[in-house]
Amino acid sequence: MYVGRFVVVAPSVGAYRVSSRSFPNRAATAHEPDTVTVGPTADAPESDNPYIAYNCLRLTDRGAVLGNGSHVDPIAAKLELGYPARDALAEPLLALDFEKDDYDTPRVAGIVGVPADDPSTRGAGPNAVVGTVRRDALLVEQVTEPTLVATYERDSPEPFELAATDAPGAAREVYDRDFEHAVCAVGVSAASDVAAPEAFETAIVNGED
Repeated sequence: MYVGRFVVVAPSVGAYRVSSRSFPNRAATAHEPDTVTVGPTADAPESDNPYIAYNCLRLTDRGAVLGNGSHVDPIAAKLELGYPARDALAEPLLALDFEKDDYDTPRVAGIVGVPADDPSTRGAGPNAVVGTVRRDALLVEQVTEPTLVATYERDSPEPFELAATDAPGAAREVYDRDFEHAVCAVGVSAASDVAAPEAFETAIVNGED
């Protein structure tokens, strides 16, 4: 099954995977201290497609943001400004809307490690929020168990079996999952109960790894 790009989030661990038929020559690259970027490899054909390079992971003091496009940065910025996690996720998705490509590709995103005192979530310990904007819907949910949302086929949040509890395990597990055309994957985990960029662990799996 081809589901395209997807995120998986749980309260303390999450992952993002690029699956692509059209632009497989891409890799994830870490930029200290708080960002992972997806972009073309050196041997990739030239392209003017605006959706193939973006920050897919941003770490903040109120959660780690994962996503498949330019909405990741404004979500992180709103978290840092103190927006409730649900609003920080929903507003950029609504403003930027689905991608204006040939497939009306949805935008998907999630936040891992949302503090327990965030006004948009409930429960002790860290929380997670996941969302998508499609041509026909904006969906944003708080989740307490691993949850997936993808750009195709599985384009509504749904339960997902994720055994990993740390960033390297999450990245490897989603990269190896039996969905077609894996390109690269990024994992993130909350290394402590303190919400801060340095409280998160990150990991990358690229196609040649």
